[in-house]
Amino acid sequence: MKLVRLIANLGYGSRKQVALMFREGRITDPAGDVLYADDQRDHADIRVDGEPLDPAPGICLMLNKPTGVTCSTRDVGRVVYDLLPARFRARDPVLSTVGRLDRDTSGLLLMTDDGALLHRIISPKSRVAKVYQAQLAADLRGDEAALFASGTLMLEAEKTPLLPAELEVLDARQVRLTLHEGRYHQVRRMFAALGNHVEALHRISVGGLALAGLEHGCWRILGCREIEGIFATQGSP
Repeated sequence: MKLVRLIANLGYGSRKQVALMFREGRITDPAGDVLYADDQRDHADIRVDGEPLDPAPGICLMLNKPTGVTCSTRDVGRVVYDLLPARFRARDPVLSTVGRLDRDTSGLLLMTDDGALLHRIISPKSRVAKVYQAQLAADLRGDEAALFASGTLMLEAEKTPLLPAELEVLDARQVRLTLHEGRYHQVRRMFAALGNHVEALHRISVGGLALAGLEHGCWRILGCREIEGIFATQGSP
């Protein structure tokens, strides 16, 4: 791929803008020597304004999403793309969220421009478990774990019962819930079906990948072993 197209596809600007960057001497090698648009260089040997080139297509990143931020660019207000470098929004192929977390839910969110990986993660066949920690408005009744594990709980407007889910009680109003599917606002609706209300919700892991100290609102690109680690811990259903 020609350098102008490569750099433009990474979101640094239009092809015309990137061509101008070459003429201005802003595209260099690691030693600072100016590169030309028709040069043949490895991705790792290209610098833009002295900084390494963003990763090539095929990236997957994890983000610790704060509350008050949405996953859709069509929503009003702050979106997850605002937490990333502005050029990431212009990448081609597009960087997309792997599933969604609603505005009032925080925690681990994956993003990728690899369509095959995205579908592998969200496919029911992959059985990628997702673990949430929830703060409830009222004390637990005592039968929630059994009901969630039964595989018979029906949510309003749904045609099939939920898959079995595992509930770990942390205290009277705080729980950890492991899901093996992803229905709309599922955790909140599960507790609402039992007469309770989720006051705060935080996703702590997806498959074998956990937030592991990633600060609120921060992100990092995953390595190949971490990506495969997503599938290392599969759900039981």
